[in-house]
Amino acid sequence: MVALLSSVFMLIVLLILPCKAEEYHFAAISNLYEQEVGEIILTDVYRRAGLEMKVTRMPGQRAIMEATSGRVDGEIMRIWSYGIEHPELVRVPTSYYYLETLAFYKKGSDVEVNSVDDLAKYSVLKVRGVKHTNTITKELTNVYNYDNTEAMLRALDKERNNVAITHRADGDFAIKKHGLKDIDSSEYPMFSFPLYHYVFKEKRHLVDKINRIFLDMKASGELDVLIRNAEKQVFEANGLVYQPPE
Repeated sequence: MVALLSSVFMLIVLLILPCKAEEYHFAAISNLYEQEVGEIILTDVYRRAGLEMKVTRMPGQRAIMEATSGRVDGEIMRIWSYGIEHPELVRVPTSYYYLETLAFYKKGSDVEVNSVDDLAKYSVLKVRGVKHTNTITKELTNVYNYDNTEAMLRALDKERNNVAITHRADGDFAIKKHGLKDIDSSEYPMFSFPLYHYVFKEKRHLVDKINRIFLDMKASGELDVLIRNAEKQVFEANGLVYQPPE
């Protein structure tokens, strides 16, 4: 009788106690502004799905290895072609952020970049393992990789005839964060890339659930609000004043 009552009591406790939400672990590329914004956005989206999300920031090349091997459950954001290059990963079909690939150069230099073809005239600096800049520079010979945007822009600041390429907001954010006064950028982007969430193939059951939330949030305008709040949060976390894009 005592054993029966004990079993009934344990069953009641299990029914009353809240169940811990299922947790997923994703890679993000470290020291990139858009990845920090994406981490905030995606954490909120997973919360709406009733799921927990953990993110580990790491260099871009390591993120590829961790995600494609299944040691993590995917990556928070990459461009469309990433899923073609890495069939082990499944793309959530609705994009939720974007990249604008821009050329940065030292003020007072003779650098002029209006298209990708113009890059061939210069030594081009980029962050290692970032797919949109890998795609643009794959046919170029004078390309130099750096571990993060700060290191890339500090190298750029020392040479008058180099060009650095990165996402517009990533470059602007690094310039403000590190007080780099002598760097300017081209007015118009060379490319604009939508960004997508990717999950490892064994976690493909997440795709429809997360995609429905993206679609609902886009339709209601909630995604735009979340994006601006995430951008503001990243700026303010680094002691910077946020100015929303016009």
